[in-house]
Amino acid sequence: MLTRKQHELLCFIQERLEGSGISPSFEEMKEALDLKSKSGVHRLVSALEERGFIRRLPNRARALEILKFADGSTKPEGAANISPATSNQIPQNNVTNIETARRAKLPDSISADGHAGVIEVPLHGRIAAGAPIEAFEGHEILPVPAALLGGGEHYALEISGDSMIDAGILDGDFALVRRAESARDGEIVVALVRNEEATLKYLRRENGMIRLDPANSSHEPQFYQPHEVQIQGKLAGLLRRYH
Repeated sequence: MLTRKQHELLCFIQERLEGSGISPSFEEMKEALDLKSKSGVHRLVSALEERGFIRRLPNRARALEILKFADGSTKPEGAANISPATSNQIPQNNVTNIETARRAKLPDSISADGHAGVIEVPLHGRIAAGAPIEAFEGHEILPVPAALLGGGEHYALEISGDSMIDAGILDGDFALVRRAESARDGEIVVALVRNEEATLKYLRRENGMIRLDPANSSHEPQFYQPHEVQIQGKLAGLLRRYH
């Protein structure tokens, strides 16, 4: 049984996919449902995914597949996906298009010589390396050399702020994050705070509290109750643009 808002969102996604073949952005979902923040959209999308109504296509931005429609019917077995590749996605087995996209979108510090394999990761906007800010759902794909990533599912975030500079993480860097729901003390994580804001920090546990430590002596550690912090990934690498 879906809530009213979940049903409204499912209908909106279904309508947009049937009309244009492209998933709506999180900003468009927020406006359509008259929500105050994108964190509400994240919760609704996750709820629909958990209930088996939609599926997020891996390593693609703005790509949702309807598995079960608002009227309760399911997609016929073998039917084509409603959500085809968007204009930001690169057709498979097309070397020319891959090379064109890499030269257009890779940060300037990375060579687009075609010698290394490329993995497409969703670019989910900016994340704070200072005080927490809202983590925005991005509309772009970032092609990344496969050698920079290990196993698992990854996404990218653009760093905003200077609180991690002593760890070599600078404002404007692209953080490559491996999705994870847990981490050990001392690891650099993407932490969702109070289900609304995300930040990149060292994770520590102290006296029953979660401590998010900066790597800059001018910034103070942040303390939260365990239920207030959700780990969304661990730092796997960095990309940097040199001007």
